[in-house]
Amino acid sequence: MVQAIDYQRVGDIAVLKAQNPPVNALGIDVRRGLLSGIERAEQEGARAILIYGDGRTFFAGADIREFGKPMQAPGLPDLCNRIEAASAIVVTTLHGTALGGGLEVALASHYRVAVPSAKMGLPEVHLGILPGAGGTQRLPRLVGCEAALDMITTGRHVSAQEALERGVIDRIAEGEPREIGLAFAQELLDQSADRRPVCDLPPPAAVDFDAAYTRVLAKGRGQLSPAVAVRAVQAAAEADSFADGLARERALFQELMENDQRQGLIHAFFAERAVSKLEELKGVTPRAVSAVGVIGGGTMGAGIAAAAVLAGLSIVIIERADQAAQDARERVLANLSGAMKRGKITQDQYSEIASDKLQVATDYAALQHVDLVVEAVFEDMAVKREVFAALDAHCKPDAILASNTSYLDLNEIAAATSRPENVIGLHFFSPAHVMKLLEVVVADKTAPEVVATGFALGKQLGKISVRSGVCDGFIGNRVMNAYRKAADHMVLDGASPYQIDKVMTGFGFPMGPFAVGDLSGLDISWAARKRRAATRDPRDRVAQFADWLCEAGNFGQKTGKGFYVYEAGQRGGVPNPQVAELIARDQAAQGITPRSFSDEEILRRYMCAMVNEAAKTVGEGIARRPLDVDMAMVFGYGFPRYHGGPLKWADLQGLDQVLRDIETYAEQDPFFWQPAPLLQRLVADGEMFQSLNAM
Repeated sequence: MVQAIDYQRVGDIAVLKAQNPPVNALGIDVRRGLLSGIERAEQEGARAILIYGDGRTFFAGADIREFGKPMQAPGLPDLCNRIEAASAIVVTTLHGTALGGGLEVALASHYRVAVPSAKMGLPEVHLGILPGAGGTQRLPRLVGCEAALDMITTGRHVSAQEALERGVIDRIAEGEPREIGLAFAQELLDQSADRRPVCDLPPPAAVDFDAAYTRVLAKGRGQLSPAVAVRAVQAAAEADSFADGLARERALFQELMENDQRQGLIHAFFAERAVSKLEELKGVTPRAVSAVGVIGGGTMGAGIAAAAVLAGLSIVIIERADQAAQDARERVLANLSGAMKRGKITQDQYSEIASDKLQVATDYAALQHVDLVVEAVFEDMAVKREVFAALDAHCKPDAILASNTSYLDLNEIAAATSRPENVIGLHFFSPAHVMKLLEVVVADKTAPEVVATGFALGKQLGKISVRSGVCDGFIGNRVMNAYRKAADHMVLDGASPYQIDKVMTGFGFPMGPFAVGDLSGLDISWAARKRRAATRDPRDRVAQFADWLCEAGNFGQKTGKGFYVYEAGQRGGVPNPQVAELIARDQAAQGITPRSFSDEEILRRYMCAMVNEAAKTVGEGIARRPLDVDMAMVFGYGFPRYHGGPLKWADLQGLDQVLRDIETYAEQDPFFWQPAPLLQRLVADGEMFQSLNAM
């Protein structure tokens, strides 16, 4: 059996090689091996100890198999303290990624060298915790509080060059990790260098920690871990001793461990990795895709095209007329210019894409060689069917035909072709080259390899791909329609749209539902409501105020007025005074006497509506697992990641209480508040949504 830590001697240097593939995670065997290696080196009289990782990386963090379980001895904090206390000089060589506990091990050593390509960081805040093995105490002593706060509260990765400039590491060297580490250790011995424990360095100069706490909490929209990490760094500057600072760090770490936000973020961490792993695709090979067609070069189509060319694909955009085609090209190039400004591509890459990768045309014949085509035209079934009939006639037989429809029946669209097995839904979110969510919509006759290709394309584009079945709105928009309707009902009954928006941003959403409507365009949901009107159940409560707003030509930000008024050059908007008049008119027409709503009731109704509809999508098989809904809402609709998603939030709240609330609301509106059968079953069985994620 291969030991997690291999021990060797090279002269006066004890060499501890981590060999715990694939990422040398700091699991119990690695921690025990490091402790044993330090003790053996001291017993043998080694003058220096080198710690490095075999394979592609240094310690890339904790072992995810230990998440949520009590840490076995030695714990990482004790191990780091022991490394720092070693009687020999301890040197670490960093390559690959030194993250979280990996960087904390390096900080506990006395000297650090890295290869030029190494990345390092303390990303614990993304899991709802903070560096708990001395990272918040040692890093500020090396780089100062401002630089440490930047690294710790953002969790970002820094390059070896930045780490050198800031003082995280001592040098950068080319070569194999073992060899450059040995050379550095020998050089230190030849110079009779002293041990240099970071704990012996003076405390860092204090900064305005209260201001930093407030700033970080606001930036995180209520996420606690980055703000609490500020207080841990504060202890590095203000505690009476290093040991007191470590104790404060540990106490804050334990507070976060007991907070629901940690559970939400851990859930999101695993769900993000599980969402594209589908049992139905095991052993299914996706088709090769190198050239993609896009039908329609408006905002959405241009965004899809930009996402594709940024991923290395060739693009053909089809528009109805020459001028429209040129306008589409300019939109794509504008998106690419933004990517270039953000450092995503270079000027040379931009020029190559513009000259070789991007083609616009007005004839479907230009699509004869593409492997996959995405339709992004007006949301009208007749228009979609016409486009797919044309694609069927002009695309090669094995080309995949995808629709970007947000709501429409994909089976009906597929029926307009002679190849329904090659039809799939690829529902992007605007702006498509920025937003992470991609709903992969599987129709009744979609072939498995076509589904696999959709997921492979999503991965190539850097998307979080979620499988959805066919229904009105699929997963995301179906759930969104439910909680938006709940918001409209509350407005009818007396809540202000602006109070609702404020409550939901306080919960952690970047925008409230009415501000989101203004951003996306109120005419989109208006068109969907008109489409559904003919089949609407007479028991359905219908608010008219939003329709009246649209009838007056107020579609939100693009027209300068919606629920808010937008002035040129101003960020955001101010409440539109006409909205209150429309709401009052609607209330009078429906005989409603408005009442006041507490913020707590608004949040509860809004969230229960979201959970109830999400449970229905899972119960009906539209979403295969609760985590699919959670990830759709996190990556497509701004649901706060630290709550984990609506169904994880419901688990944490207690499903029995959520169901009781829904049943209470149903006493006033039994049609809208019909409890989801799945939710009822889980409560009856004493189970949670989480139990279904393992299926």
